[in-house]
Amino acid sequence: MITQQPIFTGSKQLQVTDNNKGISFPVLVHYPTYAPSAPVNFGPYLMDVSIDAAIIADQQFPLVIISHGNNGSHLLYRTISTYLSKHGYIVAMLEHYGNNRNNGSLENTIENIQLRPKHISLTIDHLLADPFFAAGISQNRIAVIGHSMGGYTALALAGGLPYTLEGQPVKVDSDNRIKAIVLMAPGAGWFNHDHNHVTIPIMLLMAEHDPVTPSWNADVVFRMVTDSSQIVFRKIKNAGHFSFLSPFPAAMKNPHFLPSTDPAGFDREAFHQELPADILHFLNDKLPASAI
Repeated sequence: MITQQPIFTGSKQLQVTDNNKGISFPVLVHYPTYAPSAPVNFGPYLMDVSIDAAIIADQQFPLVIISHGNNGSHLLYRTISTYLSKHGYIVAMLEHYGNNRNNGSLENTIENIQLRPKHISLTIDHLLADPFFAAGISQNRIAVIGHSMGGYTALALAGGLPYTLEGQPVKVDSDNRIKAIVLMAPGAGWFNHDHNHVTIPIMLLMAEHDPVTPSWNADVVFRMVTDSSQIVFRKIKNAGHFSFLSPFPAAMKNPHFLPSTDPAGFDREAFHQELPADILHFLNDKLPASAI
């Protein structure tokens, strides 16, 4: 009887540089490996990974980039990244320069809405040129997952045209290498006009109780697409805006630390047993067939 070798999560930290802006930002990559994993601390967060392990050779895997929310952290989607990596995906979580938990200098600026999508494209460029990852990436199977302001980022990359609050268009570069996006409580208000024609598949997840990105943001996304059948929509019962973040360690849970909180009765731990599997199913279904 042939037994399949178990797949674990490899983990590698990179720095991606924007030469035009003279800045760099960290990217944590999770990927399939045969090297057994062990619990490793990344700041206050524990991840079961194999540091710098060899990627599974002679195979190509889809690539997923995760974009965090406004002034957030790339480490807050680890339940998704580790699950996808153990199921045959390379997952890169980047920290957006100037709009993260340690540096919010670009919050509420036009520069931020221009640079966020560029950060994603630069990360894809970097990985496709990296000797460690390049051969293992299926280049026609690239997706973006975005939460909150990360949802804005994914929509801009998919062809959405953002406008300022004053009604002026903002030039951003889309990326046609991206074949599907997953939006979790997206900030879609930048696209609340009639000049959008997004054509790629979208998984749209909204929280039932979300004062940050309320339900009208979903209406905007539906107006952006040329074919509404391309959207897989789900409203998460009793969830809040931050319920899409991986559960926090017990020491960080505090009613005054809003990212750690959920509406009364919502079980974030149980939800994060389901969410990564739902995303995997969508990506497996919607990304193009492998070229090899």
